[in-house]
This record gives sequence, C-alpha cells and structure tokens, in this order.
Amino acid sequence: MTLPKEGVIMREVINATDARKEWGSFIDNVVRFKPSVIKRNRDYLAAISLEHFDLVLTPYRFTLEYEKEADGSFSGSLKELDLLANADSLEALKTEIVQELVEYAHEYMNEFDKYYNAPNRKPHFPYVMRVIIQKDKEAIRSLIDA
Repeated sequence: MTLPKEGVIMREVINATDARKEWGSFIDNVVRFKPSVIKRNRDYLAAISLEHFDLVLTPYRFTLEYEKEADGSFSGSLKELDLLANADSLEALKTEIVQELVEYAHEYMNEFDKYYNAPNRKPHFPYVMRVIIQKDKEAIRSLIDA
C-alpha cells in the first residue's frame, strides 16, 4: 500500500471499470450509503445521491428584494441571480420569480459551457443546481426568503 504524500487527502476512489462491472451495486451504494469518487484514466468525478447533494447545497437560498410600485403592483429581484419580475401581488411575484428561476436554470444547463465559463455567471452554478434538483415548483418556492 502506498501512502499519500504529505498534504494530500486520502480518498476512496473506485476505478471506472469496476464501477461499470457492478453498476447496479455501485448505484445502490451511492444512493443508500455514501457518495463515491470514480477515476477513469486521469479524470475524477463524484457520484452523489440527490438527498446528499441537496444537503450540500443547503446554504444556497434566494433572497427576494421587492417594492410596491405606485400602481400597486410589486417589482422584485433575486439578489443572488439578478432575476427580475413584476406582478399584482407579493404572492404572484413569488410565483413569477419561481418561473424565472426554472427558466434560467434550464437555460444555464442547456448552455452550460457558455454560462459556467462566464466570470459573472460561474457563481450561479450552485444556485442553478439547487433549482434543478427540486421535485416541483413549490419546493423551489420554499427556497426563497422574502
């Protein structure tokens, strides 16, 4: 057994060939027990259940900043992503913002290379993933603090 160099964190790494041979067992282990790291040639990737991933992303919530307009409507934006919306009521504004979040998250993922590599959009990635892994719009809505 070779010990890691000083300063290197030891981690359990599964060879991609071994994971592929036992794919069902590998998935069961990741979902039911713990995340895993897979190595293929010089590339590494993490496999993590959505439950565990959601926990990792817990700090990533949204702050809705809003104001009541002269016409009685509400205008607001998400501090973290600069998404804007306007609606007749605060509840309707939250619904609009959720829709904007869903659309932005899908656009981000569909054009991942462009968005992730843009310096002003790279920090959006964990917020986008937080939206993507939610079960429904109500779960997304619960991530918004107003």
